[in-house]
Amino acid sequence: MHVTRQISRRSMLKASGAAVAATAGLVAAGRPAAAADGAFAHPGLLHTRTDLDRMAAKVKAGAAPYTAGFARLTANRHAQSGWQPRPQAVVYRGSGTPENYTILYNDIHAAYQNALRFHVTGESAYADTAVAILNAWSSTLTAVNGSADRFLAAGLYGYQFANAAELVRDHGDFELARFQEMLSEKFGAMSDDFLVRHNNAVVSNYWTNWDLANMACVLATGIFCDDRAQVARAVDYFKNGAGLGSIRNAIPVVYDDGADAGLAEWLEAGRDQGHALLGVGLMGTFCEMAWNQGIDLYGYDDSRFLKGAQYVAKWSLGGQVPFTANTRRKGAIGGWSGSETVTAAAGVDPAMTRPIWAMIANHYTRRRGLSAPYLTRIAAKAAPEGGGGDYGPNSGGFDQLGFGTLTFTRDRASAAGASASPSPAASASTAASASASAPVSASPAPSAQGGRGDLAATGSGDVVGWTAATGITALAGGLLLLRRRGRRAE
Repeated sequence: MHVTRQISRRSMLKASGAAVAATAGLVAAGRPAAAADGAFAHPGLLHTRTDLDRMAAKVKAGAAPYTAGFARLTANRHAQSGWQPRPQAVVYRGSGTPENYTILYNDIHAAYQNALRFHVTGESAYADTAVAILNAWSSTLTAVNGSADRFLAAGLYGYQFANAAELVRDHGDFELARFQEMLSEKFGAMSDDFLVRHNNAVVSNYWTNWDLANMACVLATGIFCDDRAQVARAVDYFKNGAGLGSIRNAIPVVYDDGADAGLAEWLEAGRDQGHALLGVGLMGTFCEMAWNQGIDLYGYDDSRFLKGAQYVAKWSLGGQVPFTANTRRKGAIGGWSGSETVTAAAGVDPAMTRPIWAMIANHYTRRRGLSAPYLTRIAAKAAPEGGGGDYGPNSGGFDQLGFGTLTFTRDRASAAGASASPSPAASASTAASASASAPVSASPAPSAQGGRGDLAATGSGDVVGWTAATGITALAGGLLLLRRRGRRAE
């Protein structure tokens, strides 16, 4: 049985600040109030001041496993002071273009790694190198172009750029305003537009990781630029977005009974292992950045992400996982269309790894004191985590910033300190006060290089879809046929 009704094209980002405030999941009680001007906590993306101080102190003390994580950093060629950037006026990613995006992601990772090394050692040469890289790009870049893959470039490299810059935003030579302008106009606006229009495609055309990359960019850009409305839109999309990156679409089936209790199916497990790992890493990144501004998405919907991450961890370790068959629609609005099906989880290579697990495992087992046996095992297996340049030369090895053993290892919280609440310097007012008139898109749509060719180039021609056995369940913005075992995705 296949879905034949075309998914309607509509805006997926809610504009109402009141609606966002009602669903933001912020924890205000007992938490520091936001700054008087409503600004966000800085540094406050993947790493807070407390995190950075912890890393430095632990490395100085020779504490394990921090020293092993730091050794991975110092051995990486990107983490060396004096790295020479190669800024480009136009970055291209995708078939049919003069691709040069490898230059961009190598420079971003060099900026991040040098900035991180500065915070651990206090040696100014590393901060100076990071600033020189970031300033070179903000003074040169005019556009991010390419096939549909330009949206991947905007999402992935936008959130990474923001994280690198966040670590040196107070450096005297850093051109903060210019960088904010570049980040907002060249990356954030494109990612915002993707979440609204999906490149003029059927909303389920693009797999989970496409949405998540652009969600991460919108959130990181909003925090870095102190744009509360943009952050509110990103958080609302995580909860209610029509695309496959929102949490109930990315994790459509929760298993509540029998041997599979506590697991929740990750949608892209039906596609392949690499993209499933990418998606889990991106959702973890999104949750961590939100947490550091007082927004608890890790625990949202009865810790749905924990169950999805446990599922992918068990599967990636070679374990047997349940799978509910699904079908998805793809194609262009008003153009070609099709559907694809999958009935089982894809095969895995237990040796495949990405530097994503330390962040997620430490949140659930150390911050919250929860049991997460598969996360614990896979994080230990992946340790000490490296970063860009340690996982091959291709783009997949640079999709995460990495070094989680150094940056996310933390002491287990005491029984009194273990909390289901975030503990940063941002209160409910930070996102809840987003303007009720916040636009659903930061800019007009980039020209859709439409037609079958452009959409097919995104992987829609080689993706694995999902089919149904019985029952119809509505997802926001579209229909998926799902045989539900356990809890439904409401």
